[in-house]
Amino acid sequence: MRIRVAGVVRESVVDGPGIRLVIFSQGCPHGCPECHNPDTHDPNGGKVETVENLIKMVKAAPLIRGVTFSGGEPFYQAGALAELGEQLKNLGKGHDIFTYTGFLFEELVALSKINDDYRRLLAVSDFLVDGPYLKDQKDLGLPFRGSRNQRIIEVKHSLELGEAVLVS
Repeated sequence: MRIRVAGVVRESVVDGPGIRLVIFSQGCPHGCPECHNPDTHDPNGGKVETVENLIKMVKAAPLIRGVTFSGGEPFYQAGALAELGEQLKNLGKGHDIFTYTGFLFEELVALSKINDDYRRLLAVSDFLVDGPYLKDQKDLGLPFRGSRNQRIIEVKHSLELGEAVLVS
């Protein structure tokens, strides 16, 4: 399976907790004003990468604690990223998955009822940073987020309870 990516950062400490491998997916329908990744918006930009090669990158990075799916909009390529996430979980290395999205958690839950790829990507994500970047709510002091409206959600418990459980 193939994923169109804007880039990969092999060791990041700003896109989730701990040292992480970050995959910036290509393509985003949100168009948030002052987005800090505008090069990821064009769905035809970036380059094509295979799930197998991305798995090799993770295996070759012994210091990482987890993998982050950022963008662009990861749910724009939900099926491929769900496949990657499922294979990462099967590695048995305990890597957590941190997924950024411009959608709200509640929107994704509703969409996951009609789109199995959305359901699968939600299911493999341990944490979700949801909501669009809003420049009038910009806050550089927030960990792992750009604006105050964005939430860090613990996905498993949220899906079990049917409501967003926030990480404090």
